[in-house]
Amino acid sequence: MTQVKPGPEFASRFPAAIRAALAQPEPGQWMPPLPPGCIRLSAGYPDPALVPVDAIAQACQRLLARERDLPLRYLGSPRMEALRGWIRDRMAMRGMPLQDSELLVTAGSCQAIDLVARVLLDRARPVWVEAPTYMEALEMFRNYTSDIEAIPVDHHGMDTDALAARLEAQAAAGRPMPAFLYVIPNFQNPTGVLLSLERRHALVELARRYDLILVEDDAYGELWFDEPLPTLRTLAPERVVYLGSLSKVVGPGLRVGWIAGPAELVRACGWFKKDLDHPFSEAVVGEYLAQLDFEAHVGALRRVYRRRRDVLLGALASWMPEGVHWTRPQGGYFVWVTVPGVDTAACLAVALAQGVAYIPGRHFYVDPALGTTHLRLSFSHVPEPDLAEGVRRLAAVLRSVR
Repeated sequence: MTQVKPGPEFASRFPAAIRAALAQPEPGQWMPPLPPGCIRLSAGYPDPALVPVDAIAQACQRLLARERDLPLRYLGSPRMEALRGWIRDRMAMRGMPLQDSELLVTAGSCQAIDLVARVLLDRARPVWVEAPTYMEALEMFRNYTSDIEAIPVDHHGMDTDALAARLEAQAAAGRPMPAFLYVIPNFQNPTGVLLSLERRHALVELARRYDLILVEDDAYGELWFDEPLPTLRTLAPERVVYLGSLSKVVGPGLRVGWIAGPAELVRACGWFKKDLDHPFSEAVVGEYLAQLDFEAHVGALRRVYRRRRDVLLGALASWMPEGVHWTRPQGGYFVWVTVPGVDTAACLAVALAQGVAYIPGRHFYVDPALGTTHLRLSFSHVPEPDLAEGVRRLAAVLRSVR
């Protein structure tokens, strides 16, 4: 009688690189379940009232009435090209003209980050990031390498003096330069800070001196409250791979982002993306944008989010215990709070029990210990009265644990 072998143990068959990635902390630990009625100061989402539901529904109806099943086919609709044209026009308006071969539309900026990491990273070369930085970027980079180094951020963005010293030491020791440097110059996630103009110039000069690639994540770049600064790609297009997104200014569920960079890099990213477009979503967004006064739309967003920021900052000034301090963002979604003497991860359960959520700072660092006394608040998602009430609850929690 033939002996039936048991099913395979798939984990033992994973390649070494996959096993190494799975040994890292599980993705999404920064988002625990929330109790009913909790005020979500943790949510880096648009205000639900500002997501253009009706206009997108109308765009969908127009598209299907005109093109019938075309947007639902593999090859998609002509409106997909309209989306690409809109992105090129918007990039040119912001000082970043593109050839068609230099643009790849992606499923949000997360797919853009992952594709760039897949094409440029391996186990032999490090990637350098800001400290702190976007937690999901860290999660994706860890899928490809364990060699991640961090450059500190202060109230003016990445510390380019610290970067220069690190690069000089790296070169003197004969160690490999980073495969790329990942940076969020505009209203950084999580700190909300803006990389100063002086440091932008210093950063691109260092990139030229040390032959670096800069990966510029600009998800919040349209949401400035005062005056915009030139992007890194504007200053050094030959050195910068730019990642854009409509998630923060239209709707995250549409999953529309893009990579703008050298044609050979874009081609390589497209090679691994294959034909994994989202024809229906891209066509609907193309139809929606074709009828939209985008300047008026994004201007309205800026006004609302600026008011929200002011409400949150005012509540922090009114309620927070002595010694707590925070950033004052000039755009975007986030405020970064420092609470000396408090382990913000340890007291999250207390805060959730009191009906307020935040993200502990540990999730934004290569070395989680550096984030112990920090936390990220978002002012974008909840109404103004809830912002103030959420801060009041959080302040009471911090007083109790101190």
